[in-house]
Amino acid sequence: MRLSLLLAFILPFAVSASLQEQIIIPPMPQTIASPFTSSQPTLADLLTIEPSASIYYSYARETELSSRFSSESVWFTMLVPTNKAVMALAHKPHQGPEPVEPRIGISEQELDESSKRNVERWVSAHIIPSRISLSDIPVSYETLQDGKLVTFNPVSNTRPDSPEWMRVTLEDGVRIIGMKEAQNGVLYLIDGTVVPN
Repeated sequence: MRLSLLLAFILPFAVSASLQEQIIIPPMPQTIASPFTSSQPTLADLLTIEPSASIYYSYARETELSSRFSSESVWFTMLVPTNKAVMALAHKPHQGPEPVEPRIGISEQELDESSKRNVERWVSAHIIPSRISLSDIPVSYETLQDGKLVTFNPVSNTRPDSPEWMRVTLEDGVRIIGMKEAQNGVLYLIDGTVVPN
């Protein structure tokens, strides 16, 4: 009983004192500057978060081209094979085309240089350095690989209200299965690969 009486007497003074001693902090401004200049992701961002394109992106990161995937000064149209498409290849991108003659006695450095060239060829064959239009097809566009063109052909039996990218195929019947826009390009997911020259 004494304790409750004591608390009843002291508590109002404690609460009152704590209210008087409070420091008032002004509210934060509503607009906080964002570290990003654009609300849209870059191609590098899209490739980083796209789980079905991780193999292509791992190869692409081995090239000097990958530094341009986050640049706002370039525009790329990327034809990105899914992991399943890359795994289905008989010869992986770093292996290049099947050698005509067996290469006995190749040094590790020569093998590494050959592998880098093959990866560069393969990655650049999947990148068109411009905006593309798929409304008037068939149409061909030059890729970053010298002399390599990618041709888009019409697909029969598609709904007229479907997106343009669903109404085309690439060489060898490769289909576009998804599309994502970035601030510096467009990423098309494809169910096959582009064969480099």
